[in-house]
Amino acid sequence: MPLHDYEEHMTSGAVQQLGALSELFGEALRGCRPESVAILGVAGGNGLERIDPVVTRRVCGIDINPEYLRAVRERHAAVPGLELHCADLAGQGIELAPVQLVHAALIFEHAGVACCLDNAVNLVAPGGVLSVVLQLPSASEAAVGDAARPSIQALRQSFRSIDPASLSREIEGRGFRLVRQLRRPLASGKAFWMGLFERARDAGR
Repeated sequence: MPLHDYEEHMTSGAVQQLGALSELFGEALRGCRPESVAILGVAGGNGLERIDPVVTRRVCGIDINPEYLRAVRERHAAVPGLELHCADLAGQGIELAPVQLVHAALIFEHAGVACCLDNAVNLVAPGGVLSVVLQLPSASEAAVGDAARPSIQALRQSFRSIDPASLSREIEGRGFRLVRQLRRPLASGKAFWMGLFERARDAGR
């Protein structure tokens, strides 16, 4: 999907999600104050402007789309310790040095929970945090709003809702504990759920 299509859709009046996602990333950063962070599905780098370079010195952006990564490189060249990795989180294991915060926003809905969750968990250093943002089901709104562009229709077809309680149990079964959760209502009538999961300090990879 072209980055322009994605960002236009996510900022449209019917969706209005990019701002909320940026705010939730900021919440995770403030709560963890990580020296290192990885963003799964970094897209165009939404929220990277919230990173405090005094605190966070290594930033890993991972995405399957090289066009997105090029945009991040151009837009956020000043981000300290910026690493960009082109990888399929749903189909290949990611071998990177662990980080203190892994942020996974609206990634499991498209990449699934199997391999993608393995990658997310393996990237979290002992004592680190996995931050997950999920879109909650709505009784009145479609999971992915209507749009004329074929690329957005493809996005709609690939979307699968993830139950926060089920995912929480899966993550906790891997040596994490849920330390905070919140619900973020959206102007469209939908809502996001965010959970912060801390990994045990004595956990191995």
